[in-house]
Amino acid sequence: MEDSLIFYEKEGEPTEKTHKILFTGLDGAGKTSIISALHREFSKIAFIEPTRGAQRSSFKLLGREISEWDLGGQKSYLISYLEKPNKYFDETEIAIYVIDILDGSRIKESLSYLYDVVDKFKELKIEPLIAIFFHKYDPKLIHSVEKQIKSEILALNKEIIKRVDYEKLQFFRTSIYNPYTIMNAMSKILLNLYPKSELLQKTIDDFARKLDCEGLLVADKNSIILGSCFKDDESKKLLSSTIAYFLTLNDVFEDMGLEQQEDQIVVRKMGKYFLFKPVTLKKTPLPYYMLALKSHDPLGLYFMNKDFNAFVNMFNDIVKS
Repeated sequence: MEDSLIFYEKEGEPTEKTHKILFTGLDGAGKTSIISALHREFSKIAFIEPTRGAQRSSFKLLGREISEWDLGGQKSYLISYLEKPNKYFDETEIAIYVIDILDGSRIKESLSYLYDVVDKFKELKIEPLIAIFFHKYDPKLIHSVEKQIKSEILALNKEIIKRVDYEKLQFFRTSIYNPYTIMNAMSKILLNLYPKSELLQKTIDDFARKLDCEGLLVADKNSIILGSCFKDDESKKLLSSTIAYFLTLNDVFEDMGLEQQEDQIVVRKMGKYFLFKPVTLKKTPLPYYMLALKSHDPLGLYFMNKDFNAFVNMFNDIVKS
């Protein structure tokens, strides 16, 4: 007997106006693993079971309520979603469609369902941003066929664009083995909901220049990157490859009861200094975090000065307005 199609709430039914984010695609594509990686629940990924029905959870992004829908991909569920689009697809602002690029035998099936979903959006007269995640793309794992995979992804891009005739499309390559690919994709997508994201980015740029940082990145508790700037490709690589691990280390300290909002972590590696520091705002329960990179003046990394305080005040004014 097939499972009944039901909702599972993780954090209770949100009561305020929310922005609806939809994760969909075939079973086994990696939708739930992406969400787990974003929440830094890496230990759970190996034990994830197929998602039953539609699972909903909610979180805050810069004071806005985000409703996250994870739609199970088993065939019986996929059919039910299409039969009841008002229940599952309506009011979607961002749709993330996950394609397992390593499962060539199901690519055609996955594209077919994507086109069905887009047709339902048109039927409902809504135009959410649709982000296509070509998932399980990790050059370290597919090094022997990386060139072939890249070629196939390019061909899929062109086919999707031609077939759906839809303006609001974005494409990303993601892998749970490179958390930054997921963080970066989700950040670019979700910041579309925040009208002051450009002002926030400018504030981060100005602060990084004032402190002569080689790179600077600001993220929230949910691994969303609110802004970043890099002097060059090397600084980008260093910060993007370490931000998830600094956030995870901070989680460990919090679980041990060692968290203090004034604490910071300074690491020296390869002649460079990394600083990870909470950015605590007034009347905001969830902290934000800064990761900075410098190659000199390590004492300046502590940011216990008027420049850092001024940045926090500007950041606070932007977020609360």
